[in-house]
Amino acid sequence: MKAQVLDVTSGRRSVVLNDLDARSMSFLLSDRVVIKHDGATVTGIVETSHALVARGSIGIYRDFAKSLGASTGDPIEIEPAPLPKSIQFIKKKIMGETLKPEEIAAIVQDVVSYNLSDLEIASFLFASHYNQMNMDEVEALTRAMVSTGDRLELPGTVVDKHSIGGVPGNKISLLVVPIVAASGLMIPKTSSRAITSPAGTADTMGVLAEVNFKLEEVKAIVMKHNGCIVWGGSLNIAPADDIFIRVEYPLRIDPRSQMLASIMAKKCAVGARHMVLDVPAGRGAKVSTIQDAERLATTFIELGRRLDVQVKCGITYGGQPVGRAVGPALEAREALSALSSPNDVSKSLVLKSASIAGLLLESTGRTPRGGGTGAALEVLQKGRALQKFLDIVEAQGGRRSVKVDDIPVGGQTYEVRSPSDGYVTLVDNQGIIDVARAAGAPQEKGAGVVLFAKQGYKVSRGDVLFEIYAERASKLSEAVSLAEARVPVLVEGMLLKEVPEV
Repeated sequence: MKAQVLDVTSGRRSVVLNDLDARSMSFLLSDRVVIKHDGATVTGIVETSHALVARGSIGIYRDFAKSLGASTGDPIEIEPAPLPKSIQFIKKKIMGETLKPEEIAAIVQDVVSYNLSDLEIASFLFASHYNQMNMDEVEALTRAMVSTGDRLELPGTVVDKHSIGGVPGNKISLLVVPIVAASGLMIPKTSSRAITSPAGTADTMGVLAEVNFKLEEVKAIVMKHNGCIVWGGSLNIAPADDIFIRVEYPLRIDPRSQMLASIMAKKCAVGARHMVLDVPAGRGAKVSTIQDAERLATTFIELGRRLDVQVKCGITYGGQPVGRAVGPALEAREALSALSSPNDVSKSLVLKSASIAGLLLESTGRTPRGGGTGAALEVLQKGRALQKFLDIVEAQGGRRSVKVDDIPVGGQTYEVRSPSDGYVTLVDNQGIIDVARAAGAPQEKGAGVVLFAKQGYKVSRGDVLFEIYAERASKLSEAVSLAEARVPVLVEGMLLKEVPEV
């Protein structure tokens, strides 16, 4: 058969056969096939079409073709593939049974080898979600995710931090990494892009510097500057995690076992032996109460013990956004402002960053217990964190001379003002997230929201509560309409809705 490269990025290894070819070869939809090209042999999943590909051709999605090294017209061989043994282990988990380490390892190996279809992976994730894994299974899943990817080998003391997420504006990695790196510790921060939020750490750092690197390039940057802030998706670190996330996203599930393994696998893969976990708790956060946060922290600490990673958890306030800015460019501006003039920005951003960095300094013995936050603030106040951050920006291809005003933001803006005198009683995390995304974030880097009033602030009628930024007038209009409907910043005494509407 001849290859026909399809100009579609699918994120999975599927091939498209003409209906008549599939019938003549006895292939059904979602069957597994072995694909051979130029000495390479991989497994793919069958899709069929009446007209997309001609008879005698095999459609290969653009990203799959690139990894296979195939071009349109190249000869391709296909044959039936055997059923992976891991299917039996997935069925076992569906039935509520406990999996052995070698069974979990087989599932993960088949995931990264693309031997399983999305439906089969989703079945495993659903089974893990409803028949929760015990700690032995989570440990086995973590180890399997590490072993099926690359690992970063660094000398010296390697540390890392992670946030459970769910709180908009949480750009603290841009402060924590340079504070810790300037204190003599190695912190290779691999970060994610936004999926459901207005900005991931990689999105925000990407405004200032390149974030796509190979593993050897990351090592060189960290060896020279003690730290980096890069996109983990460009590295082959715990690759099963990216596949799990892609499959579970449309299902809107987040299995506890996969979340635990995902976080710890990436920390183990970069060689971290000390990790601080930021667990925001509060209304609108992923964890709503202190008690739930403590239970989650205990689970991470136990998993870390099994993996020889010392885990400390910082339970932080997650009831409203961190700092004032939400959206990639706006957050980059606020982070750079905090590094340049820490006394002139939101105290919540500075203190949270110093507290998390301080826990890492205490965990590694750089400061005595209780002295970490003060030491981190000193590094920040003296400008050492700013200089280290600019070192990292430059090493990652950005401009060392960058200033806050150099960072472009959306030129379309709208101020949402208080309709009455009073106190701000609520800043709704999800409402702010939805408005910022409606404005275009994170795809349009200059879009987002800047808060001028947070919970507890006293405001007067006509005061600006928050400002919406967009790059296009149509997106601004969409965000304004949503803000009017959702009322993400609530002032006591304000009229929420008139019934009946005039």
